[in-house]
Order: sequence, then structure tokens, then C-alpha cells
Amino acid sequence: MAASPGTHSPYLTVYRPSPDASVRLVCLPHAGGAASFYGPVAHALAPRVEVVSVQYPGRHERHSHPLVPDIGTLADRIADALMSCTDRPYALFGHSMGAIVGFEVARRMEDAGRGPVELFASGSRAPSVERRGEVWHRAPDDDFVARVQSLGGAGSELLDDPDIRHMLLPALRNDYRAVEHYAYRPQPPLACPVTAFAGADDPRVTVAEVRSWAHHTKGAFTVEVHPGGHFFLADHREAVLNTVTGHLVKDPVLR
Repeated sequence: MAASPGTHSPYLTVYRPSPDASVRLVCLPHAGGAASFYGPVAHALAPRVEVVSVQYPGRHERHSHPLVPDIGTLADRIADALMSCTDRPYALFGHSMGAIVGFEVARRMEDAGRGPVELFASGSRAPSVERRGEVWHRAPDDDFVARVQSLGGAGSELLDDPDIRHMLLPALRNDYRAVEHYAYRPQPPLACPVTAFAGADDPRVTVAEVRSWAHHTKGAFTVEVHPGGHFFLADHREAVLNTVTGHLVKDPVLR
């Protein structure tokens, strides 16, 4: 594991440095997720694409760092960290909460004249789609954990262990609160293209809500629907990454 080139920011981690890669892919985790979620992506795409994994406060080596309570502030801090990593083209990839964070980061980077070449939004309704008063983060512990586990994320069974639950719940609740309190601010669409990915049977996000990402770009928009629920990415990672690399580099087929 290494800090991202050109920065010592705790927000950015590179699991497989690829100094000869022509492009970077900055990956943002889902609610409760960590940079390590994208470790396999880094290994799959190296050396053609250098993957920069974002580590939110409150998890793993940042367990003692203060949590960031809202999406806007989190996007501010990630965008600040990325400013020193724009020596080559980069794209943003976010799953679920990470897609919304990625959108807000893209806004900030475009405003600064350092926008991404593309935003990949996975398993997330578009920013402008109303969140229908969701209040998962207020539920009692057992109910909250059951709801999170119903989405089927890898490792969610660890929440059955009382000690691990005690360690993980603060960051998890914080992330859900941040998403559920997110308020979209109307602004001009992004200049960069947007590609969105959806799970056909996602119980939290409908395919129609994913298609609404089309309203948030002046560039090209495409959408892919894969079998599976909210974490369809786990079972269809290769297909998703083939699309990503197909947009970013030549010879996209993973080996």
C-alpha cells in the first residue's frame, strides 16, 4: 500500500502503483465501505490504469480520524486531495454513496479547471432524484444492521459479531446519515461523460432512478443493467471493468 503519487493525503491510497499508466481511476466506496473494497480492482487494472482508492475517515488506518457528517464537506476534502494528482488524466468511479460523492467531487474539480475525463456511477440513483425521506440511520441497532445486511454487501455478516459491530457502526451510521441528508443543489450539468451501472433487482435503487443520471451531463451518457441486487458489482466486476477500461484505454479485455 502506498500514498497516491504527489500527495501524502490520508484520503488517497494506491495498492498497485502503475507509473506508466496513461490514466488514473479514482474509486470511492459505498456507505460503510473502505478503500480496500477496490483492492481487487487495482490489481485487475494494473499496469494499464492506476487505481487510486479513497479512504473515508473512521475506518481501517483512519479509524480514529473524525467522521465527516455531510457529503459536501467530504467532497471538498477529497477534491483538495486530488488537486495534486492531476498530472495525468483521471476518471471517477463510485458505488452507491460513492457515486454521489464522486458527482460532487467532479463538480468541484470541473470548477477548478481540472475535471475528470468521465464519471462512472454504480448502484446509485441520480443526485436530483428525491430520496423519499429515508431514515435508516435513525433505526435501532438491530433494525439498522438488518436493513444493511439485506443489501447483501460483502462482509456485512461481520456485523453479527458484537465487537465488530461496536467498531463499525459509528462510521456506517454516519455514512447513511450523510446520504439521507444529502440535498442536491441545481447547477449546470457536468461537462464530462457519465456512465451509470444498475442492478436489475436492486431493492434500494430502481433502474429508472439510475437512468436519471442522464440529466447530469452535457457529454455522452450510457447505462448498463446487470443481474443482481445492490451489490451486483461483486458478481459482475469483470464486465463492469471491461466497460470502464473500454472507455479509458485501448484493448479493454481483462486478462
